[in-house]
Amino acid sequence: MTDLPATDVRPRGRRSGAILTALALITGAAPAAAETFRTDDYTVDVSTVASGLEHPWSLAFLPDGTMLVTERPGRLRLVVDRTLVDAPVSGVPDVYASGQGGLLDVVPAPDFADSNLIFLSYAERGDGGAGTAVARARLVREGMSARLEDVEVIFRQQPKTTTSRHFGSRLVFAPDGMLFVTLGERGQRPLAQDLSTHNGKVVRIVPDGSVPDDNPFVGTAGARPEIWSYGHRNPQGAALNPETGELWTVAHGARGGDEVNIPKAGRNYGWPVISYGRHYSGQKIGVGTHKEGMEQPVYYWDPSIAPSGAAFYDGDLFPEWKGDLFVGALKFQLLSRLDVEDGRVASEERMFEGAFGRIRDVRSGPDGAIWLLTDEANGQLLRVAPAE
Repeated sequence: MTDLPATDVRPRGRRSGAILTALALITGAAPAAAETFRTDDYTVDVSTVASGLEHPWSLAFLPDGTMLVTERPGRLRLVVDRTLVDAPVSGVPDVYASGQGGLLDVVPAPDFADSNLIFLSYAERGDGGAGTAVARARLVREGMSARLEDVEVIFRQQPKTTTSRHFGSRLVFAPDGMLFVTLGERGQRPLAQDLSTHNGKVVRIVPDGSVPDDNPFVGTAGARPEIWSYGHRNPQGAALNPETGELWTVAHGARGGDEVNIPKAGRNYGWPVISYGRHYSGQKIGVGTHKEGMEQPVYYWDPSIAPSGAAFYDGDLFPEWKGDLFVGALKFQLLSRLDVEDGRVASEERMFEGAFGRIRDVRSGPDGAIWLLTDEANGQLLRVAPAE
């Protein structure tokens, strides 16, 4: 599903509802409302830690508990002691803030405690239009202010196009230290099957931007050596399975056909030749749902929920959910919990439908809570924890 506002279409599956009214909770120096919900396994409190964020897109945790939040118009914000710092981080690269483009993902380097490096993905202007870029920079903090220094662009999607959608743009570090970057096909569907472009691909690079020698298309004539897998539409969610070390991605379909995949080296995931959705016109996509040589999704949604950020839960506050994949949904404004068993999705639970607006990002926090961002003009940072 393209990144669109919610509609009246009703989703399938179970829905969790609020059962108690708001409670008062002090978070740092500011008040934060909490609502209580019943899920299949737990009664949970959802508290508002910060508000006033303009279309926040990504959340990352630093070793000292500080949080980084990107705002799509191009600002990087700090949340210290659960309080949003007024002044944005300075030194952020210029972004193409149009349509679905802007400042997108943020992740700290695995060795952040020593290097202070962070990685940003964003939509960048250039010859031919715009495309996804990845930069790394050193985060320098002085009290409650912060800036980026030594900013270096390590990857640029090629070719750039004039559309303002489908930037993909999740960043995930693998256990071997390599960096995965998810890239949408930028609305240019055939390019997802074209190995001479980065469009509709998952790429794998060294953190300095160089190409690992064991990438599947290294030495293949006409292919971009950064490519790890291809045939993706717009993967806006990606997470590392902590039990297996495998990358899982979550991609928007068209009218139906949102997909969860486990991208393997050199594999073709089918778009736009196969799909479980249809074009917005109602017409059939490609040849149907299967074709030899093209991979099947681990899970799909039809109708589309417009999935975005995703995270495997690896905390201790919700033992029944350990190893499950949580996916935010924009269209139905919910949090989807996928019960993952032996590398497959056994069932789905849908939570908080319509309670908080469009859920853009999901993270399993170091405190054991589940953290959410809402994609609104007055976006919120939310914390999900067991009810008190």
